[in-house]
Amino acid sequence: MALTVSAHRPVDRAGEILTPEALAFIEELHQRFAATRGELLKARAAKREDVARTGRLDFLPETRDIRDGDWSVAAAPAALQDRRVEMTGPAAPAKMAINALNSGAKVWLADLEDASTPTWANVIESILNLRDAAAGTLAYTSPEGKEYRLRTDAPLAVVVARPRGWHLGERHLLVDGERTVGALVDFGLHFFHTARQLLENGQGPYYYLPKMESHLEARLWNQVFVFAQDYLGIPQGTIRATVLIETIPAAFEMDEILYELRDHASGLNAGRWDYLFSIIKYFRDAGPRFVLPDRATVAMTAPFMRAYTELLVKTCHHRGAFAMGGMAAVIPNRREPDVTAQAFEKVRADKTREANDGFDGSWVAHPDLVPVCRDVFGAVLGERPNQLDRQRPDVSVTPDQLLDIASANGTVTEAGLRLNLYVAVAYTAVWISGNGAVAIHNLMEDAATAEISRSQVWQQIRNQVVLADTGRTVTRELVAGILAEETEKLRGEVGEDAFAKHYQPASKLIGDICLSEEYTDFLTTPAYELVD
Repeated sequence: MALTVSAHRPVDRAGEILTPEALAFIEELHQRFAATRGELLKARAAKREDVARTGRLDFLPETRDIRDGDWSVAAAPAALQDRRVEMTGPAAPAKMAINALNSGAKVWLADLEDASTPTWANVIESILNLRDAAAGTLAYTSPEGKEYRLRTDAPLAVVVARPRGWHLGERHLLVDGERTVGALVDFGLHFFHTARQLLENGQGPYYYLPKMESHLEARLWNQVFVFAQDYLGIPQGTIRATVLIETIPAAFEMDEILYELRDHASGLNAGRWDYLFSIIKYFRDAGPRFVLPDRATVAMTAPFMRAYTELLVKTCHHRGAFAMGGMAAVIPNRREPDVTAQAFEKVRADKTREANDGFDGSWVAHPDLVPVCRDVFGAVLGERPNQLDRQRPDVSVTPDQLLDIASANGTVTEAGLRLNLYVAVAYTAVWISGNGAVAIHNLMEDAATAEISRSQVWQQIRNQVVLADTGRTVTRELVAGILAEETEKLRGEVGEDAFAKHYQPASKLIGDICLSEEYTDFLTTPAYELVD
């Protein structure tokens, strides 16, 4: 096998990351694990087709012994004992990385996945920033001369990096002409360049693992970890991973996922927005009872979402793993203090619910929200670093409760349809321009938002949903007309140059996948082909 770099344009300092030794490691990861990854992706499709026929998911009978067994994950290292507030955001540019590390959060989810467009420049700069952060040398000076440095007056956030999901390839690194696996590239380059330094710092290489659909996919990650630690001569169990439970099949395999990763597991996270996307995707053609109401009206207090989060807390604490809450995506708008104050109160209520339910910490998308989340969890935790002792024996969740989508209540409206199309185009346009963390209507959005939005539109067409506010039926013709109107609205907001370069192709892509007879599993897969 031969690995080649096929980047379209050079990236500054890329040679510091793409060393012969690092590339040899990536090639070895590809050779050992890419084929199994391909088989697991095929297994995803086969299971989805079966579920579409039956409209059912259930806990796996063949793994009952694991669910009933008496076992725990490895005890958390000192650096991950307290995770009460986690800042999320892309690892590039350097200014954002420094602000996240300096934010006062206990953990920074350094995102190479949903909040980062995988341009080659972003991939390389993210690894450079994380390597320099580990070494304590990360710095940035703006064109205006403003300097950004890592703080020395208080602890920096502990880095937990999130590589891409198993489904995405990396077109800039090829093995015998075949794209490498984006997840293995992100993990491999980060691990190779930071693991030893992080150990010297008293921490370690820590990861968030996204988009998994089964414990067999977790098993593959565990095999990757075992090999990687041996490859660098690092003790087994040094790597720690937190898994995002953000797909509906994974919600039925929480115990099994922790079991497969038990020597490397740190916890599970309630990835709420991707979870909703997964429900729509998985049951898109299983009938009207799986049609969700307008995206903005689906609350975490809906019974099917309560079942999911309470099962997650119970499962984690039963196994000695941390339960991490979902995203607070509010962005403060200093021009509208009343709007911001109301949004902060919603965040406070959301975090209070999570802390009282037993979560050990939660996510925020802006540094101004760090004190809000920290105070809420501090009020519940007191001097304790976490609440692993909160076992939740009162919780008992059935498959029917997890699949009770009708419990969301609410309606589908034309206003919601318009918002979905507007957001899907607006986000995708900025994503293909190279920025995966996008501010829309005072919210920091990532790819999950666009995925939910376009998936709801496809499902509404499929089920010929009648809109509650106008009485119109969702058809391809109606969607095409509204998409054209929302696209014109965006043209007026962004200007002709940006519109022609990014928004027009984004609108075409959203139209193609929403109006197609066939469902596109991930928006980011075709969108990746539009990235320079």
